[in-house]
Amino acid sequence: MTDHQSLKNAFLFRQPILNRQQELAGYQLSFGSSAAMTAPPAGAAAALCAAYSELGMQSALGHSCAFIGIDTEFLQQEAIELLPPAGVVLELLLDGVADRATLTRCQSLRARGYTLALPDYRGIDDRSRPLLPMLGVIKIDVDTADASQLRDLAGSLRKLPIRLLAQGVGNGEQMEHCRNLGFELFQGRYFAQAEIVSGRRLSASQAALIHLVNLVGRDVETALIEDAFKHEPALTLNLLRVVNTVGCRGSRLAQPVTSLRHAITLFGRRQLQRWLSLLLLAPPGHAADPSRSPLLQVAALRGRMMELLIELGPPGNHRHLSELAFITGILSMMPVALGLPIEEILEQIAVERAVRNALCEHGGLLGNILALLESFDNDDAPGCDRLLSTLPGHFDHQTLNTCLSIALRWLNGGSE
Repeated sequence: MTDHQSLKNAFLFRQPILNRQQELAGYQLSFGSSAAMTAPPAGAAAALCAAYSELGMQSALGHSCAFIGIDTEFLQQEAIELLPPAGVVLELLLDGVADRATLTRCQSLRARGYTLALPDYRGIDDRSRPLLPMLGVIKIDVDTADASQLRDLAGSLRKLPIRLLAQGVGNGEQMEHCRNLGFELFQGRYFAQAEIVSGRRLSASQAALIHLVNLVGRDVETALIEDAFKHEPALTLNLLRVVNTVGCRGSRLAQPVTSLRHAITLFGRRQLQRWLSLLLLAPPGHAADPSRSPLLQVAALRGRMMELLIELGPPGNHRHLSELAFITGILSMMPVALGLPIEEILEQIAVERAVRNALCEHGGLLGNILALLESFDNDDAPGCDRLLSTLPGHFDHQTLNTCLSIALRWLNGGSE
């Protein structure tokens, strides 16, 4: 199978990698397909690097690094040097002890500015010892090591200038334990595994945001929205800051915006609703900045990808759904952010019937696309294949991969 064929017949999955501040530091990129495989197919590393280049992932990821698995065969190829040293971490997929050619190549790549990572670290042994001087990251799987083993593995590297990455982190407790052991990077979707409790009370700030989302969504007069903002001074200042910082649709403003009514009009109702919805997902005391919050990143990406997939479908009746797609993606992450079941959230937020049906029952075209992107976020290739086949139009693996790249570029300040 050629690299191009691999790109067309597999999904490009991404798993977030967070730093100690719980901010997005990068993504582990991998291919997934419905075919049952016990090991990566031959040429998978080359195909993954080809996908990185073909989809423009360097610009799409912005300041986030891509962790890419490199097998010993591809390690020796010159094509690897087409990858940007500042944008990737090369993860060495070694079956056993590295031979002289592998060590020489690693030294050369490190001298060129590439960061090398070693997965499946099991302690200082014949496999890891010769590589230690060249490594920037070591990955330890928390699922295969108990608390004592984790402490010993981390302790063996404490004096070396190597960042430790905890792989397979399943919850916040695991993350905090690894953090206390000196780990600097954490891989997994534990940040999206919050406890959902029926009847939980919302904070005053969350209730105020929901009230504003409702006002904007019902398309009431600007005066009513302006009055609601006046009761929330912090939100008002935040809105003025955002409008004056980014300007109107990306263009700089000739004069600062000081009027709340002007800011609301300039921002636009659709953009205002998006911004307020993202604020609901932001950690307390933080702005709605997807580049810093992994939960916001997932929500914004899901919303934008839903828009793109609707737009790529058949014209006509589906066009109205593109206006609802983004808010559907955002709302799908609110149970995690607010700790409430989606049904209770929708009792407080006015949404159209198609949005409610998608969120509660995965019904309709919006619901099918939402289910597809949930499978995509969970690296579920069989689920993605099954749901792709239900969508109207001609959708395939490459469609989804391309939409991911476009959405990432948009999220990182691109124009798409």
